[in-house]
Amino acid sequence: MALGSKHKADASFSMSSMTDIIFLLLIFFMLTSSFITPSGLNVNLPSSKKSEIVMQKVSVTITKDLQYMVNNQEVNRNALESVLKRELQNGEKGEGVVVLHVDKSVPTEHFVEAAGIATSLNAKVSIATKPADQ
Repeated sequence: MALGSKHKADASFSMSSMTDIIFLLLIFFMLTSSFITPSGLNVNLPSSKKSEIVMQKVSVTITKDLQYMVNNQEVNRNALESVLKRELQNGEKGEGVVVLHVDKSVPTEHFVEAAGIATSLNAKVSIATKPADQ
């Protein structure tokens, strides 16, 4: 008398659900990694307790040598307003965001001047900082 089960359990494992999860994770990390756009210039940013990530539309960098850069292209201090106006008009409507990357050794007057120009062009101004060590 044979006491065997007619229904055998299949020991194979389907990888399709695992590949779906990996694919979704890959898409998630690819999308979130594009939110952080580091500045290509070596600027010693000031630190703050809370550092938020802002979608960067136009980047204005002021180095310790008082060189002005708009989106990594060097501009004259006097031409900053016209270049910013052109860059903000090239962007999407209502998305005027200017991120200031100012070296912490730069005098405040240069920072305030750049922020004032961006504000006069109806752009939102954000200051790039690095998180404070806790």
